[in-house]
Amino acid sequence: MSKLPPASVPTRRNTSAPKPGQAVVDLERYVPAYFTWIANKLSGGASSAYLRVFDVGIETWRLLVLLAIERELTAQSISRTIGMDKASVSRAFKSMQARGLITIGLDDADGRLRVARITAEGRALHDQILKLALERERAFLEVLNVSEREVLIDLLRRLHDNLPAVEQATNEFLDRHHAKVKRKVRSPEPSDGE
Repeated sequence: MSKLPPASVPTRRNTSAPKPGQAVVDLERYVPAYFTWIANKLSGGASSAYLRVFDVGIETWRLLVLLAIERELTAQSISRTIGMDKASVSRAFKSMQARGLITIGLDDADGRLRVARITAEGRALHDQILKLALERERAFLEVLNVSEREVLIDLLRRLHDNLPAVEQATNEFLDRHHAKVKRKVRSPEPSDGE
């Protein structure tokens, strides 16, 4: 079986090489770029396939995954978990509710919070898409042996857990090097009840 050519990675061209002493990012070694490229290409491919076969975009799929695990969630808790902005979650919830994939109601424990709950139809769709999602993961990871996969998962968890330190380092750098620029204070997001 022939292998497909590797995904293209931008490389430096001699014709547009930076001037001596000019700092640039080495895209062949810059880790955030690889995360971005991989995430964008995986999401784009998944979204295309899920839309074509199931008429579901990647955002809806991500929400179905979480709701299949947790059964009910608020837009705010989803936003915190996967980093999807709350407005996008709310828009996806409306579309999913219109399709009968979820119901939205008040939380039994706290009547002020609105929660989404997966329906039987939503669960059935999740189960269909899951087979394709797992096949995509299998194909993606087939270049790694079992122990390399375990190492990768451990490294990814550690990097994910370290994200608050990245934000702290960012703020400290900005305070030291760009103290004159005022930080934009994000207005608090509305509660899930809105």
